[in-house]
Amino acid sequence: MWLPILATIWMVTLIVHLLDRTLVLLPPAYRPQALVGYALPGVGAVFAVLVLFVTGLLVTNLIGRRLVNYGEELLNRIPLVRTVYSGVKSFTESVFSQSGSFRKVVMIQYPREGVWSIGFLTAEDVPEVSRKTGEPHCCVYISSALNATAGYIVLVPRSQVVELNMSVDAAMKMIITVGVVVPPDVAENVLAEPAKPQPRLASR
Repeated sequence: MWLPILATIWMVTLIVHLLDRTLVLLPPAYRPQALVGYALPGVGAVFAVLVLFVTGLLVTNLIGRRLVNYGEELLNRIPLVRTVYSGVKSFTESVFSQSGSFRKVVMIQYPREGVWSIGFLTAEDVPEVSRKTGEPHCCVYISSALNATAGYIVLVPRSQVVELNMSVDAAMKMIITVGVVVPPDVAENVLAEPAKPQPRLASR
C-alpha cells in the first residue's frame, strides 16, 4: 500500500523540482528568491504551464507560425544543432503524433544470447540493411528502465524477433517500474475464459 504512495510522491516531487529549474529563464530580479526572499516550490511548474500556454497561442496564429518556421530554418542552418534538432523532432512527431509508432511489443536476445530484452518494433524492415545482409532486418527500440524515453535501437534479423501479446502500455508500465509490475499473460486469460453458451434455435 505504501510503496505506490511513496513512488507517486517521489515522482511528483521530482517533476516539480525539474520544472522549478525553468525559473532560470526569468531575470534574477523577478525570481521568487528576489521577490519574497526564499524559494517557492511549484512556482516553476506554474511558470512552465504559462509558457506552454502562451507558446500554444502563438503557434496557432499566423504570426506565431511564421516565427516557428523562421526558428526552425535558423536551427537547420547550424551543423551540430541541425542534427540534434531534426532527430529529436522526428522522434517526438513519430511517437506523440502517431499512435502506431511503437507497433508491437517484442523480445530479442540482447545483449547476449540467452538473455532476453523487451523492446518495441518501430520499423518492420530496414531495406538497405536487409539488402546488404541478405536477410530481412527490422528496427527494435529498447527502452531504459525508469526512463522510457531513453534507450537505443538495434537492428535484428526478423527471424530472431519474438512478438508478444502484451500491449504497449503494459510494456511501458513494466519498464518504468523495473519489472515490479508484470502484465498477465493475455493468451492464458483468453484460454481461461469459459465458453459462452450458444443460443438455441427456436423449435418450429
